Amino acid sequence: MATTPQFANTPNLGANLSAARISTANANRDGTGTLAILVTGGANGTRVDRVNMRALSTTTAGMLRFYLADAEGTPNIRLIHEIAVSAITPSATVRAWGYDNDWVRSDGQPVVIVPSGWTLRVSTEKAESFDVVPIVSGDF
Repeated sequence: MATTPQFANTPNLGANLSAARISTANANRDGTGTLAILVTGGANGTRVDRVNMRALSTTTAGMLRFYLADAEGTPNIRLIHEIAVSAITPSATVRAWGYDNDWVRSDGQPVVIVPSGWTLRVSTEKAESFDVVPIVSGDF
């Protein structure tokens, strides 16, 4: 075990980071179905602190789901987080659904660490379009 704190030292804005535009309905909670890859863990792992989610059109009540997948052959995929999507019809005076999810505990420690070679993935329950972007992340 390390005796000194480990901090993310390289902003993850390159090959390990993806912005996903998702729209394929996937009501499964078991990691099957269509999942988009958001982050692939860097050589020493990747810390994810904030994910920005925005609907591109009208939404109905549903969920965005986040998963961690290991790097072993056929990956083991596990549900780690769900974000409730509310029904909104955007207009000139009503914003489309959006959410910024901070994955940092109150003591500043990260909640989501993606180990080397693992992936952070996302899906939408309904066939509605979303942009999902990890806007604050870094490699160890």
